[in-house]
Amino acid sequence: MGAGAVGCYFGGVMARAGHEVVLIGRPQHVEAIRRDGLRMETATYDEPVKLQADTEPSAARGADLVLFCVKSTDTLEAARQLQPFLGAHTLLLSMQNGVDNAERLREVLTQPVSAAVVYVATGMVGPGHVKHYGRGELVIEPATGAERAAQAFIEAGVPTDVSSNARGALWTKLLINCAYNALSAVTQQPYGQLVQGEGVWAVLDDLVAEGLAVARADGVAVPGDVPAAVRKIAQTMPGQLSSTAQDLKRGKPTEIDHLNGYVVRRGEALGVPTPANRVMHALVRLMQSPAAPV
Repeated sequence: MGAGAVGCYFGGVMARAGHEVVLIGRPQHVEAIRRDGLRMETATYDEPVKLQADTEPSAARGADLVLFCVKSTDTLEAARQLQPFLGAHTLLLSMQNGVDNAERLREVLTQPVSAAVVYVATGMVGPGHVKHYGRGELVIEPATGAERAAQAFIEAGVPTDVSSNARGALWTKLLINCAYNALSAVTQQPYGQLVQGEGVWAVLDDLVAEGLAVARADGVAVPGDVPAAVRKIAQTMPGQLSSTAQDLKRGKPTEIDHLNGYVVRRGEALGVPTPANRVMHALVRLMQSPAAPV
């Protein structure tokens, strides 16, 4: 559901492994996929993958597993559209940016919901054409059906782990996104170029330090060395333009309220100052708003 870059990549991988897959997405992609298949371009293959595609949520009827890949801003509306077509035991896997989408899904659905941390660099480069730039691992939160879903991903070649601290892993990804997404959007620069700027590493460190302080105050155990992970991203994905930057470039709403904006809101609620994240949030909000008439 929401067959953009992430949905098309993982849906395509599952289809190549022999699973019955339907992509629910925008008309231009659906038309191309119905006509030519989903073109998957990766480092090891570039080929069309035959699968179903539709524009209507009703196409999810009968699904055992829904990869829920819509923008965080569309979570509740998309869930309401899907709800009439879901079985009682259909597992929804939230493969979205941000840390609270699974909780929001549980507010409107009775089906099992699992949060997934998605580590992948991919993009839509044309109608029905997804390109994979790197990585592709998943960390899944325990839920009814999660182990079975994880096994299916593993058999399809997707490294997948079911973790009781998926919440902490979600925060790790959130803080990496908070470090890069807004700066990449404001400058329209990929990560490798971005970090060459004077003072940029200090800004990234400030953004991460604020987020870690909010997470600690919220009782979240954030695994690993997040500052080191942030530095590694610039090395492993030097040519990647953030999803926020891509949205701004296309004139689309961004997910900034669910990234730096979320850190700001939780910081306010918990009494933790977040000035660097507040500036990044405000700048992107200004850039995505239509210019006021003079």
